[in-house]
Amino acid sequence: MSKIEWTEQTWNPVTGCTKVSPGCKHCYAETMAKRLKAMGAPGYDNGFELSLLPERLKQPLQRRKPTMYFVNSMSDLFQEGVPDLFIDQVMTTIKATPHHTYQILTKRSANMRRYFETREVPVNAWLGVSVEDQKYGKPRIPDLAAINARTRFLSIEPLLEDLGSIPLDGIHWVIVGGESGIGARPMQESWALNIRNQCLNAGVDFFFKQWGAWGADGIHRNKKANGRVLDGKVWDEIPAIAV
Repeated sequence: MSKIEWTEQTWNPVTGCTKVSPGCKHCYAETMAKRLKAMGAPGYDNGFELSLLPERLKQPLQRRKPTMYFVNSMSDLFQEGVPDLFIDQVMTTIKATPHHTYQILTKRSANMRRYFETREVPVNAWLGVSVEDQKYGKPRIPDLAAINARTRFLSIEPLLEDLGSIPLDGIHWVIVGGESGIGARPMQESWALNIRNQCLNAGVDFFFKQWGAWGADGIHRNKKANGRVLDGKVWDEIPAIAV
């Protein structure tokens, strides 16, 4: 089981990544990869350097129970250095396992858009982009909206500032969360409520993942102590699974 609140399992046929925007500053995957390398875990011989792991491509085929997979929680499938032919193999596995649902999240929205210009998105693949701020995050949304996918989502985590108005046309799901870990940057309640209200008005499913290291009261604690309650409620909305 994954500890990520909005998925069930992780599948990492690629590990390692590079920083491209402020949301990457305190990357949890980088910290975890270094720890796994020190432990001698398979797939992390190179730490957080980009690594393609073809031996993991068929892992979901071995699982019969319908499962929600977060693809590449320890990387970005559409980063430079991952060949289209390897991404093709990932999509082949996704298509071969229609009983599973796959969540694919990227900060390289232009690369994802280019890739799917000549390929169909599997029905059971949800495509998403990270949106942490106005300068780097929001420009990714039009790239996502331009892709003919059945389910599109925004991962607004860590939320680093007020995003103002968000273009939600063609978006089916929005995840919001504050930053956790050492050096975490605080998230203001008004920023999260602004997004929640826009989702309610647009009929978009809204999921509040966590407050992170800072609570709504502006006090720094650990992640679990701050909880997941926003405006008196735990927001756990998620799109219906394609059948």
